[in-house]
Amino acid sequence: MSHQPETPFDNVESAHEYVRLLLETIADAKAELAADIAASTAKPDRRLEALRVIHYKLEKLDGHLRSSSRLLNDLRSLRRLLLEERLAHAIKRTGTEG
Repeated sequence: MSHQPETPFDNVESAHEYVRLLLETIADAKAELAADIAASTAKPDRRLEALRVIHYKLEKLDGHLRSSSRLLNDLRSLRRLLLEERLAHAIKRTGTEG
């Protein structure tokens, strides 16, 4: 019986996929925000300043999530490497592939 993931973070692959979806959502939000900023540049006011702060925060979040995505990808690669080494060692020890 295989274990079915219950949350987006039950394994590295699902966490990586979740971060990818978050990055897509941020990209959509940034596109909408750019349109709002463009429409608000006629008169600088508190709303425009708030939109600029939001843009700054989204950029920071985007950077952090991209970094997290790279880290998760590294972890996936390292886990695969370790599993292949473990499998190769087991095959060498038993002399079979199955």
